[in-house]
Amino acid sequence: MAQDRLAIIVSKGSLDMAYPPFILATAAAALDMECMLFFTFWGLDVINKEKIDNLTVSIAGNPGMPAMARVAGVVPFGTKVVSSMMRSQFASSNVMSIREFLTESAELGVHLVACQMSMDVLGVKREDLVPEVEDVVGAATFLDFARDAKISLFV
Repeated sequence: MAQDRLAIIVSKGSLDMAYPPFILATAAAALDMECMLFFTFWGLDVINKEKIDNLTVSIAGNPGMPAMARVAGVVPFGTKVVSSMMRSQFASSNVMSIREFLTESAELGVHLVACQMSMDVLGVKREDLVPEVEDVVGAATFLDFARDAKISLFV
């Protein structure tokens, strides 16, 4: 019997949107599912070695944010403050950082791949990416993997 698969497209590079794909990927790997995270467009920020530790929360226009946090998004340094608060909240709840999730994902065998076209369009080079990224691929490679996935997600 073939191993179950999970295919996730990671298209957003904000701190709040970086957690869900890693949480799902590590859970899937722990359940012995083969998993691929396909980082495209702004999702490339999540695997950019200069940006991964400084991702910010998407505040402006985010209806899920408490009103006070949305207001902070329009004041100078508000996004930085709210992002720092979110990182602290995760840490105090014993939730791994994005970098720790990335490392854990790679150790669990999650396929971490970057979209070649997005990299070309955005001027991202292979050397800009964290070493855990196993390959830079086109959409067809991801679709070939996703074709046999039991679950496919776009985040």
